[in-house]
Amino acid sequence: MSVTVVTDDTFEAEVLRAEGTVLVDFWAPWCGPCMRLSPLVDEVSEERQDVKFCKVNVDDCPDVSAAMGIMSIPALIVFRNGEQAGLSIGAVPKEKILALLD
Repeated sequence: MSVTVVTDDTFEAEVLRAEGTVLVDFWAPWCGPCMRLSPLVDEVSEERQDVKFCKVNVDDCPDVSAAMGIMSIPALIVFRNGEQAGLSIGAVPKEKILALLD
């Protein structure tokens, strides 16, 4: 499954109004740990067809980042039917991403 790029303008529609599970990867291009985590998120997105995957560039989306309380990146937030259901901060192994979704 592809990963959807989400912006301040599309976050509500793509994430908060989405049915089911959505994993949002908050990242920035200058963040080394984000660059290590991103391919793992992409890999998991191919394996988990039951989950919608989104990425938010915190530099381009300050409103969403502030509203979600993002203070450190990378940050993964799992939403279920628009409600926050899980959070992981920092670069984590693939197993941790999978566990966050369960």
